[in-house]
Amino acid sequence: MQSPGAADETHSHATVVLAEPTPSATGRRTSWWSLPSDVLAESVRRIRILAWLYATGYFLAGLLPGLVTEKTRAWMFSSPIFYLPSVVSIVGAITVALLVSHPRLSARTKVRIGLVFEVVASLGIAIAEYHDIVSPILMTTARIPAGFGLSFVAPWVMLFGVVVPTRPVATIAAAALSLAIVPLTYLGMVAAGSSVAVAPDQVFFALILPYLIILLMVYVGSRVVYRLGTAVREARELGSYRLREKLGAGGMGEVWRADHRLLVRPAAIKLIRPEILGGGEAARHLLVQRFQREAQATALMRSAHTVELYDFGMTEDGTFYYVMELLDGLDLSQLVRSSGPVPPERALHFLQQICDSLGEAHAAGLIHRDVKPANIHVCRQGRKLDFIKVLDFGLVKHGGTGDQRSQHLTGDLVAGGTPAFMSPEQALGDQGVDGRSDLYSVGCVAYWLLTGTTVFQGQTPMETIVMHVNREPEPPSRRTTQAIPPALESIILECLAKHPESRPQTADELAARLAAVHLERDWTSERAREWWEQHRPGPHAQGPAEAGRPLVV
Repeated sequence: MQSPGAADETHSHATVVLAEPTPSATGRRTSWWSLPSDVLAESVRRIRILAWLYATGYFLAGLLPGLVTEKTRAWMFSSPIFYLPSVVSIVGAITVALLVSHPRLSARTKVRIGLVFEVVASLGIAIAEYHDIVSPILMTTARIPAGFGLSFVAPWVMLFGVVVPTRPVATIAAAALSLAIVPLTYLGMVAAGSSVAVAPDQVFFALILPYLIILLMVYVGSRVVYRLGTAVREARELGSYRLREKLGAGGMGEVWRADHRLLVRPAAIKLIRPEILGGGEAARHLLVQRFQREAQATALMRSAHTVELYDFGMTEDGTFYYVMELLDGLDLSQLVRSSGPVPPERALHFLQQICDSLGEAHAAGLIHRDVKPANIHVCRQGRKLDFIKVLDFGLVKHGGTGDQRSQHLTGDLVAGGTPAFMSPEQALGDQGVDGRSDLYSVGCVAYWLLTGTTVFQGQTPMETIVMHVNREPEPPSRRTTQAIPPALESIILECLAKHPESRPQTADELAARLAAVHLERDWTSERAREWWEQHRPGPHAQGPAEAGRPLVV
């Protein structure tokens, strides 16, 4: 693993591992559930499928034939031993399918339920097959027992061991118990008088030896499947961080929640795959250079409202990654979609913080180029609420002098921003784009916050871009029923001017003008706390909307 740069010396050597927690300082053992979390989640999904498959198969093979005619119904209901195992097995399988669908149970608990289900389901199959053996096993001329054949427990156990990957010791333990049920069930039925007895050697060769062979096959299969799962984990090793769960994916790659293995500090890791970069080797090399430069520049920014970069690097397969702080909150796109437009005083509170981040970036010669609600998060930062973080400088571009080639490393993929929030000069591909382009996008964000609509919305992205270039924006007060201070509306419309010279010239100027807007009511910390208590109950809240889940996109 190569790391071309780092935010500080502490994180200059990184390895990210997708796995469960390492031993802590208390000396607790590492859990044997060392498969990646997404592989465990897939195991849970497969358990649910197997449970429904088992219930359906048992009904078709064990219950339906006895319900076809009056004669078979009379036979089936002559004794509970003929129908009770089927009913219990089907109901049990449906119960397992519902349990592993429950959102409050962890993936580990669901997989444990699945392993128990494998054993209990094997008992249901064995009882159905061996509760009524009325004739002895036939013998071939070679004295090899014939007549029983393999129980359906055998394919069931093999199927479960392959499609539900767990650590081999767990797979083998569950498989051994499941296969042992076959001879034990038969012997139990013999003792109960419902099946005839056979010689011990016949029991061994018909009901023990074949299942020992099956167990060996299950062991080999489980080792292969488990190693594939651990290979997935090892392929994601980037450093001192341990990937937990995938938070999202977009045009520039994937974002994962992670913890530092020693500091137990939560973080977000953005992975930019080589195939995302496109182009030839030379083009990818230039893009990697740009990503490195942007990471270094972002790491040097000290605005509290710019997402903090902990580390960055590149793996041997060419995957570029950023390690950033994990944000506890939601982006402005989610905020407005879930709660509606925000009052003007809250919008002003957000916009001034955005200007603080962009002002530092512009002073350093960096232009964000993709300022939009999805790239602006409102968070809990310690005890502070409604704290803005600007992130994803993935399209950032140097605006100062320097090597001409390095200034135009954006390429086709990352040359533009988001059509609904793109300035006219950026849409036209103007090479002279500067910080005022970002301020146009800030005006679009303000419009979204106050109205819940974008400034322009064409039928296609290209039509939207053309609107930004040619059409004058409608005042936001015409798009909403809430009162917008005239001074604030005037500032927003100036930000949306077609020509950069007609806009505020710097982020600092914009922030100062926003601060001078007269408001009938201020946005206070008490009002912010009230909103968060209503909409985001706690940092670890659980529920259908996962209200307290930390989010990064």
